[in-house]
Amino acid sequence: MISLVRYQFATMLLSQRYLAPVLLFVGLVTVLTSSDNGPLTATYGAAAGAMLLCSTWLTIAQAGLEDHAHRAVVVVTAGGSRRVLLGTVCTAAVWCLLLTAIGLGIPFLTGTHPLTVADLLLGTEAQLTCAFTGIAVGLVCSRLVFRRQGHALLLALVLLLVLLVAKGLSPVNTLLSRLATTPRSADLLVSTGGLLVAAAGLLAAGAALTEAVSSRRS
Repeated sequence: MISLVRYQFATMLLSQRYLAPVLLFVGLVTVLTSSDNGPLTATYGAAAGAMLLCSTWLTIAQAGLEDHAHRAVVVVTAGGSRRVLLGTVCTAAVWCLLLTAIGLGIPFLTGTHPLTVADLLLGTEAQLTCAFTGIAVGLVCSRLVFRRQGHALLLALVLLLVLLVAKGLSPVNTLLSRLATTPRSADLLVSTGGLLVAAAGLLAAGAALTEAVSSRRS
């Protein structure tokens, strides 16, 4: 599995398809947190929102790197389509971990904030919650499921909008609402951890749906 993740990560690097979502994430977080001296909960909420969009984009790009013939070779070499899909999820998660580190650090470069362990833990939980959710959306809206990318893009936009605005129906909406209204990070660590588990469940469901559809298509 490690070798498969290395291969997919290297392929993504060589293709340079990571550049647009990564640069978008850095730009959004920098602009949204520039000269911010308020509570880090709201600041990390902005970073988490940017993570949702960029993790979806990264996953769609990662899943669509190979054409059908090339993917068939990779599936045979790796030992099955499920293993390749798991590698795609893990590779997308590695990219999101790198973005999480950037999202944690930029607010301290662009604003003035006291550094506490609770803030860093909350920021990590918040960004990973949105990352897992974004990966799930990216898988379902990838070329593995949709032949026509226009339809996939439209569905991705609809799903992201629902996740952001549907109150009580998605971990993302609940997370961002709590981060915007609660100034103390320590007060949110437990509840945000629960939302992270829920996002991991969404990721598992998205991966299972993607595997079921892609297996039928192949």
